[in-house]
Amino acid sequence: MAVPFVQHSSMAESMMSKAATMEIPINSNGDSRNLAEDDSLEQATKIQWSLREKDLQQVMVSGPNLNETSIVSGGYGGTTEGIIPTSSIKGSNMHHTSSNSSMTAEEATRGVAVEKFDIVKKWGLNTYKCTKQMISERFGRGSRTVDLELEAQIEVLRETKRKYESVLHLARALTNHFYSMVQTQHALGDTFADLSQKSPELRDEFGYNAETQKLLCKNGETLLGAINFFVSSINTLVNKTMEDTLMTIKMYENARLEFDAYRADLEELNLGPRDAVTMARIEAAQQQYQIQKDKYERLRNDVTIKLKFLEENKVKVMHKQLLLFHNAISAYFAGNQQQLEQTLKQFNIKLKPPGDDKPSWLEEQ
Repeated sequence: MAVPFVQHSSMAESMMSKAATMEIPINSNGDSRNLAEDDSLEQATKIQWSLREKDLQQVMVSGPNLNETSIVSGGYGGTTEGIIPTSSIKGSNMHHTSSNSSMTAEEATRGVAVEKFDIVKKWGLNTYKCTKQMISERFGRGSRTVDLELEAQIEVLRETKRKYESVLHLARALTNHFYSMVQTQHALGDTFADLSQKSPELRDEFGYNAETQKLLCKNGETLLGAINFFVSSINTLVNKTMEDTLMTIKMYENARLEFDAYRADLEELNLGPRDAVTMARIEAAQQQYQIQKDKYERLRNDVTIKLKFLEENKVKVMHKQLLLFHNAISAYFAGNQQQLEQTLKQFNIKLKPPGDDKPSWLEEQ
């Protein structure tokens, strides 16, 4: 069945062609001899113009719809067998594009999955080797690399850290107890001062004791400042400086275990047959052994350097802090307020002004 637009246009063209080629005899005064033929010519002309005006109005109102536009393979007025809707071409291109996009996404996903699988595989193999080496060492069947001098220094550091942690714990306990005593002295001094105002017969006695407690409270706050500085410095030394060195030591020990695991694996392969497959495995094991060896030696050097600097830093810090602790305690219990204040100035310790710990009005809201 022909497209309606093509059918009407073909009919109009055939009628115009027929009218144009028709022989029209003219009489002497110019009138046509056959009125029926004139009517048919006029009717064809009107039909053609009406069809053109109708098409033009449709184009002006709605405009061309590209999805419904057709490509005619033959000439004007051809059969519908040669008409190809452009929507089918567009759909085909979109299908190609979406297919390519899905294939690209699938390949990317597959590549990520393969990469993750390789990582898990390497991790599993490394864990297996290290676990096997650790069990062998524990049961005395495997050999381990030992640096006797470095191992002794590491053990000394761990023992020193345990002792310094004990000092830190006791110093914090002393601070808490002494703080409670200072607060008690402060309350006792306020009570004595209040009783000196309300007891005329014991005004002087209560007044003396109130002044003594206030002085002890002031000196106690000064000593608390010195002890708090001592505690803070020891805490930094133990939980930051020493802990950082121990973290490097832990990395070194893990590297040592991996190095021995790959060394044992290489030794086991060297004892086996020398065929092509085994030689390839030996070469790969040799590469991994060299990588682990370099890592082990690098971390061993790092541990050696950190132990050296840690020892120097520990001596400097403890020399200063022990001198501070001794001078402050001695001056306080000797009742030498001037020496106690001089000790704090010597070590650049600044006390917080009274009421500095009190929250502001905005913080209380």
